[in-house]
Amino acid sequence: MEIQVLGGLAARTNGITLRLGTPKQQAVLGMLAVHAGRLITTPQLVDELWPDDPPRSAVANLRTYAASLRRTFRSAGAAEGSLVREGDGYRLSIDKVSVDVVRVVQGHAEARELIRAGRPEKAVEVLTRALRSWHHPLLAGVRVGPLLSARREAVAQERLAAIELLTELHIKSGRSDLALLLLRPEAGEQPVRERLQALLMRALVETDDLAGARAVYDETRRALEDQLGVTPGAELEQLYRSIMEGRRAQSPLALSRDGLLAAPAAGGRTAGAAAWLPRSITDFVGRTGVIGALLRDIDRSRSSAPVVRVIDGMAGCGKTTLAVHLARLLLPQYPDAQLFIDLRGHGGATPLSPAVALLTLLRQLGVPAGRIPTDLEGRIELWRRELSRGRVIIILDNAADSQQIIPLMPTEVGSVVLVTTRRKLFMPEAGPPESLAVLTPAEAVELLAVTAGRERVAAEPAAAAEVVRFCGHLPLAIRLAGARLAHRGAWRVADLARQLSSGRGAIDHLAVEDRTVAGAFAASYQPLSRKTKCTFRMIALHPGSDFSLPMAAALADLPLDETSDSLDELLDRHLLEEVGDGRFRLHDLMRRYASELSQQVDPPSVRTEAADRLLDLCVRAALVVAETLEPRPASLQLLPGLPPRPDLIEELGPLGVEWLERERLNLTMMVRFAESAGRDEYAWRLARAIWRFCYMRSYFDDILTTHQFGLAAAERSGDRAAVALMQNYLASAYVRTSNYPMAQRLVESAIAAYTALGDAQNLARFRGNLSAIYWLTGEIGAAIRLSRALVEEEKREPALDLTLILPNLGIALCVAGRYQESLEVHRLHLWLSRVRADDFHRLNALAHLGTVKIRLGQFESAVRLLRASLNLRRRTGHRYGEPEVRADLGAALRGLGQLREARHEHETALELARDYGERHAECVALNELGRTLEAEGGAESALRAHQQALKLATRIDHRFEQGRALAGIAELVAATHSDEARRHWLRSLAIFERMGVPERFEVQRRLDQFPTRR
Repeated sequence: MEIQVLGGLAARTNGITLRLGTPKQQAVLGMLAVHAGRLITTPQLVDELWPDDPPRSAVANLRTYAASLRRTFRSAGAAEGSLVREGDGYRLSIDKVSVDVVRVVQGHAEARELIRAGRPEKAVEVLTRALRSWHHPLLAGVRVGPLLSARREAVAQERLAAIELLTELHIKSGRSDLALLLLRPEAGEQPVRERLQALLMRALVETDDLAGARAVYDETRRALEDQLGVTPGAELEQLYRSIMEGRRAQSPLALSRDGLLAAPAAGGRTAGAAAWLPRSITDFVGRTGVIGALLRDIDRSRSSAPVVRVIDGMAGCGKTTLAVHLARLLLPQYPDAQLFIDLRGHGGATPLSPAVALLTLLRQLGVPAGRIPTDLEGRIELWRRELSRGRVIIILDNAADSQQIIPLMPTEVGSVVLVTTRRKLFMPEAGPPESLAVLTPAEAVELLAVTAGRERVAAEPAAAAEVVRFCGHLPLAIRLAGARLAHRGAWRVADLARQLSSGRGAIDHLAVEDRTVAGAFAASYQPLSRKTKCTFRMIALHPGSDFSLPMAAALADLPLDETSDSLDELLDRHLLEEVGDGRFRLHDLMRRYASELSQQVDPPSVRTEAADRLLDLCVRAALVVAETLEPRPASLQLLPGLPPRPDLIEELGPLGVEWLERERLNLTMMVRFAESAGRDEYAWRLARAIWRFCYMRSYFDDILTTHQFGLAAAERSGDRAAVALMQNYLASAYVRTSNYPMAQRLVESAIAAYTALGDAQNLARFRGNLSAIYWLTGEIGAAIRLSRALVEEEKREPALDLTLILPNLGIALCVAGRYQESLEVHRLHLWLSRVRADDFHRLNALAHLGTVKIRLGQFESAVRLLRASLNLRRRTGHRYGEPEVRADLGAALRGLGQLREARHEHETALELARDYGERHAECVALNELGRTLEAEGGAESALRAHQQALKLATRIDHRFEQGRALAGIAELVAATHSDEARRHWLRSLAIFERMGVPERFEVQRRLDQFPTRR
């Protein structure tokens, strides 16, 4: 397997590029790949994925991501065990050099060793090869947390050290031209890295560019004083003195006050350069990747054409600050003039016309007013002529549209134009725009620290993280929050965090004097059309992380084409983000602004109707999928009446399990949203609609969350039938996570409700679920009696669904040792599932038949059935019950003497059970693993497995597995600790006799054979 982490994240095996899943799943792989071969603990991964506020389901979600990555690796033919779970963590078990960052770092180390060995030419070769693929940051495009952020910075610093080493070798060997190619883009990005600047100065001196070397010194000195408050070190000072002592006459191009070509001032200094850049921010934070990319791009392009680069983004993201910072880094290359103009494209003022803008820019260049033509064409001609005479930086800030700035474009080589705008501009000559994102969490906290005071922020890291999280990592919002703290010395950071999270109106706290976040957003909002303004306010009601076009149309109550136009307008003004594949999202702070605006503008009835349209669409779409997974039960939960927007349901795309997978987190949040908004019917119906999908994919935490909210909504509505439904399906998650007492209470309450309501079909289903709880808790006789009664009732009432009754009856019969009866029941279940073309019931029936075959000693038949069940699960995406099936498959393989394969299946079952949080399945896997390890001769490992099974089975009160664990321990300690073995066998016998299972006979036989110590 080959893994790329430099730049974006990618993985390939056997020539196949793997699909790496969700952003969180990619972060997991990135974390493991960067630390390949090392154990990364679950707490470390949770802190990385959710550094601010881990959800309750964090560990369960992490297990899901790991299990999904394993399946991805396995499907591509990667070696088994590439991703292993060890203790409380995971390890990527691959050759370290298959990760690109490891190779390049090793290349740097090898080059240092070659230099020590006196082989500099070979070191140059190794370093050049290593740096060839070392252009981009670690895990670019992947959302990283604190650990990977630190690793990213460490790798970036090592890359700079490698570049410094290679350029020094080039300079020493007389190849300073090659050194300059490497140094120029990096030196512009690292103005206070003295070693890098010293090497650049040395390379410039070696190429006879003394003026360039002096300019590097001057800029470095200013950067050190401005950013760090220090003077240059000894190496830079010595280089500068050497240059001054041996300086040569230079003739750089300069612009005079009247715009004519002028001779240079004494000493080669530019006379009368026009410097109109705003004061640079001394606390500039982050953006190193963006700045580096822009500097390299400008350096590549400047010799062939005038350079024009557009920086766009939402209000407050730091576009102007970045442009000014970038311009100052470019000063050594563009010393003749630095111009700046606010084009007023957004805000209350009227945007500047091109003619007025040209008048201002020409006056900044020093052109006398009398020489400036009155017509636009004349001004354009003069502007372009003046620019052709020097190397000039121009910042066109706050552009309204491309028509405003096209007349301001230079035509000759020698100028760089930086355009900032909140809109997406169409300018082919400018190349792709640099769309500025928000800061990373680490950068955001750093910005708060330099604004509010480092000691205050460092003293309350959790509160600081909460403040920047509320600010959405938006620079303007963070600066305003920091300024608010700086002006209130008595406040703690936690006080501001509390204010910001206080609810409605909290965004108003992000204000200092006349600067506000709301005001910045309003400047982008006000020019919108009335229809688009309404769409903007309505989409803020969507509770999920992103949404599709049909969902936006439902909220806005507009046709699809009009909704699309409105979203395009919002995208154009950076009020909305497109996240790919027809999906959109609002920045968190923008969502809050839109929501508060809606509360001020829209009547409550309008907001309620919009929410109802969205919920109606999602419930009906989810039910379409549910009917394909469980046709008869799901059809009973359909919403009454016709859908108000059938066109939108069709536009959602193919409605299948993949749609539910994509929308899973959004739908989970919608249940909560519906319950909190008092839309009770939507809350419980949506929870019910996604139940089967969550159950078959083992998303039991999602079932617990959605059905708890659904139950609260149903209870508030007074709908007794809905309450019983929520209780029953909530109980299913409690069963799979081994909370049997809670599950039994809920099911019994649901049964009482439907007995009173006289609903025979649901009543039978709920009673069938109760029988499953009975056999899980050791009440085998009660389970059989209840299931038999239900079958008899079905003969009198054919409307009942036998596929919901037969599996539990067959399992209970098997546990009780009534194998032939169990086979008959499971065969009938299999036949019904085939008749109905129901894959879910078919894969379960196959697995249950395999279990009975193991009890009968028919191991080859069992293997065929169990593998058929697993293949069907793999093909249909059903994860439900997979740990138990694999544990049984291992038992069958053990029966055939294939111990190595058996142990593999048991270990896989154990890993899956832990990933899914299915503790009863974990008990089964541990006991089976213990038996297989014993057969292999690993007595100590087998004992540990049974002891773990006993501890867990006792905790969850799984009596059957308690008995098996006790018997397994007794067998293993019998030879050395006879009293202990006897005690364990007696406890096991008591459990098995109480349950009435055939295992009691084997335990009694061992006790009879085992001598009593006298």
